[in-house]
Amino acid sequence: MTTDDVAEALVTLTAAVAQTGAAEAVRIPIVVEGSGALGEADLVIGVGNDVLSAPATWEGEAPDFSDAADRLKSHHLYPHGGRKSDDDAGDDTVQDLAQAPDFDYDGYIDAL
Repeated sequence: MTTDDVAEALVTLTAAVAQTGAAEAVRIPIVVEGSGALGEADLVIGVGNDVLSAPATWEGEAPDFSDAADRLKSHHLYPHGGRKSDDDAGDDTVQDLAQAPDFDYDGYIDAL
C-alpha cells in the first residue's frame, strides 16, 4: 500500500513509459500490510505490465511519501504538459476516448 500521490504518479508514469514501447524498473515506498512497517517495492512498469490503483481504508496518519512522488514525476518520460487553468475541465491523465479500450468488444475503437 502506498499514498495517493505516489499511486497517481506511478500510474501516469506507467502509461508514459508504455507509450514508448518500453518497460522500466522503479522503486516506490510502501506500508507493509499487516505490520504497518514502512518498506519499498520494486516494480516493472511500461509495456506488458499492469499497475492497479484502488482506494483503501487508511487507519492513523498517512506517511509522507511526497519525495517519492516527486522522483517519479521527475522521470524524463513523465508528461509535463502545460497546466490547465481552473476553467478547464477534465483530467490530464485521461486518454482521448478514440484511443480508449472498448471493453465490450475486446478491442480498440477506431480513431475518428
